[in-house]
Amino acid sequence: MTVTEAQVDPEVTAELMALRGRGVGITGSLVASSDGMVVAHDLPPAIEPAGMAALTASALSLSHRLTQTAHGGAFHEVVIRGVDGYVVIYSAGVTASLTVLAGPEINVGRLHLESRPVARRIAEIHHRN
Repeated sequence: MTVTEAQVDPEVTAELMALRGRGVGITGSLVASSDGMVVAHDLPPAIEPAGMAALTASALSLSHRLTQTAHGGAFHEVVIRGVDGYVVIYSAGVTASLTVLAGPEINVGRLHLESRPVARRIAEIHHRN
């Protein structure tokens, strides 16, 4: 299924584009609902948004379960480091998540400083809508 412009939240899309525009090495981002539906995205053309949203929902579900089992608390974020870069999934409220893609050279601390406030704003926007 292709994501149409009508399905994408323009306010959230603006947040994602601003995040990538900060020039810290972010290559794309996606907001997905907890059931794996695309809310908004700013992904490179080679990445299919619906497939990435489904993968994010799976990783998020597993991360919630691991966090609950290990510490009994709520999930905040998960960092996945691959050979060619990072995938970081942030909680964006109880019904959404922010997935950020970045190259291998990124400063992960700076990535968190830029992305965490965006995840909080997205949670507010998503909760409002």
